[in-house]
Amino acid sequence: MEGNNVIGSTAHSASVPASSPCGVRTLGWHLARRLVQIGVNDMFSVPGDFNLTLLDHLIAERELNLIGCCNELNAGYVANGYTRAKGVRACVVTSPVGGLSVLNAITGAYSENLPVICLVGGPNTNDYGTNIILHHTIGLLDFSQEHRCFQTVTG
Repeated sequence: MEGNNVIGSTAHSASVPASSPCGVRTLGWHLARRLVQIGVNDMFSVPGDFNLTLLDHLIAERELNLIGCCNELNAGYVANGYTRAKGVRACVVTSPVGGLSVLNAITGAYSENLPVICLVGGPNTNDYGTNIILHHTIGLLDFSQEHRCFQTVTG
């Protein structure tokens, strides 16, 4: 499960592509590059409707090893365990079911000052303000419930 990146190494910076595989610098491309730059080489994920585009960018980053997990809580706890052994790691889940599920693992990491990064995909920005209840949501028109939950447990 080792990636090609050595934690703390900047040797790969000279080979950073100027843009993503699709030819433009997107937020997903930027996140993938920054994760590698801070030493993340293993990421744990559960694909879902609201994170698929981000996962495409993470998979395209050759220095990231994306590891699929069977559920979000497992993704969070395996990121927690890898962080203890190898330094900063990350998990990627979807919204809101994935974000709410991974919350216990992130709370545990936060309480022990472990550098676990959790990326939670969300509805498209076009969905905000449409007054449409989306699938996989908790039936509210307000999509900020996860943010409020994470804020409460991580400060």
